[in-house]
Amino acid sequence: MPSYRSLFRTPEFTPFLLSFGTSAAAHTIGGLALGTLVFRATGSPFLSAVSMFGPQLAQLLGGAFLLSGADRLPPRAILSALALAFAATTAVLALPGLPLWAVFGVVLLQGLVASLGGGVNGGLLNEILSKDGYVLGRSVYNMLWGLMQMAGFATGGALLAFLSPQTCLLLAAVLYLLSALVTRLGLTARPPRSSGRPSVSATWRTNALLWSSRRRRLTYLGLWVPNGLVVGGDSLYVSYAPAAAGTLYACGALGMFAGDMAVGRLVPAAVRPRLATPLRLLLAVPYLFFVLRPGVTLSAVAVTVASAGFAASLVLQERLMSLTPDDLAGQALGLHATGMAALQGVGAVLAGTLAQLTSPATAMTLMAAGSVTVTLILAALGGHEERRHPSVPAMRPGVLPEPAATD
Repeated sequence: MPSYRSLFRTPEFTPFLLSFGTSAAAHTIGGLALGTLVFRATGSPFLSAVSMFGPQLAQLLGGAFLLSGADRLPPRAILSALALAFAATTAVLALPGLPLWAVFGVVLLQGLVASLGGGVNGGLLNEILSKDGYVLGRSVYNMLWGLMQMAGFATGGALLAFLSPQTCLLLAAVLYLLSALVTRLGLTARPPRSSGRPSVSATWRTNALLWSSRRRRLTYLGLWVPNGLVVGGDSLYVSYAPAAAGTLYACGALGMFAGDMAVGRLVPAAVRPRLATPLRLLLAVPYLFFVLRPGVTLSAVAVTVASAGFAASLVLQERLMSLTPDDLAGQALGLHATGMAALQGVGAVLAGTLAQLTSPATAMTLMAAGSVTVTLILAALGGHEERRHPSVPAMRPGVLPEPAATD
């Protein structure tokens, strides 16, 4: 099994992580600042949740039209451009007196811009690391996301006690600029993984191919729906506990970090596939206790324990890569990232609506119950599919699944 030391000896892995980590810190600080700004201005849990997670909902549009660029554009150039675009739009959000309609217009634009990011990052990581190092490398990637969320939300919560949300948004914009600089100076200029020009038709054609396999469909749904419902509930932290939202988000990041480290480094490869359903259940079950409206301390414990279940994405991404040709890895991971982000945005809208009609605690409980239900249904469907097709043919670069393996 590869070690963390061997990963960091791999050329470009460290600058790749530094660029991603800086961008992740900007995302968390900027998201908390924007959610707080909107909640202070409107007092609405719905609008606060949508302002934080609305860009992810908008990624659905980008995924439908732009994803072919994940494999057909040079990764360093596109990652630098994305970071610069986020720096500019975050600075716009910091403008004093920006109308609410303009805020959500910028949020929509950010979602469209971000739709390429997941595929480009995932595909580049797949190139930088060897096949046997991908899961461990992805776990480090996810752990860094967790650490940056902990640091970003804790720092953002502390900064918001002394600074205005607009000032925190400007700080996030500066971090995005730093991410663009690290990308430009630290990564090698690589050619696109696939030939041809990115286009809407190419995006639709490849998305349809990726969706044509029943196994991949079930894997995508497992990555998207249980996660999206729980993250929708997470979007209510600001309205559930306004003074402690940063603490709850940081605890969630801590749990995510611990789960990814355990699954990526400690769990044997032969055992990992069996953990997909238990981890997805762990992700949701602790939130059922929010029906009792626990205080901040018990809420933080529940959030930490539940967030270890986000490691299910490692297991399912490994399964997705085993079912996907190498030259489609970028778009396959981009479709995963876009769909997950979109479902998180849908979850935020649904959770915000439920909270508006009931209460944040009730909405979080209902979202968790929905996640448990979907996980159990997908587990039953996956078991049925495994009984129909007990073996999965190995994938080789550029080789598509046999028609008999699709539904």
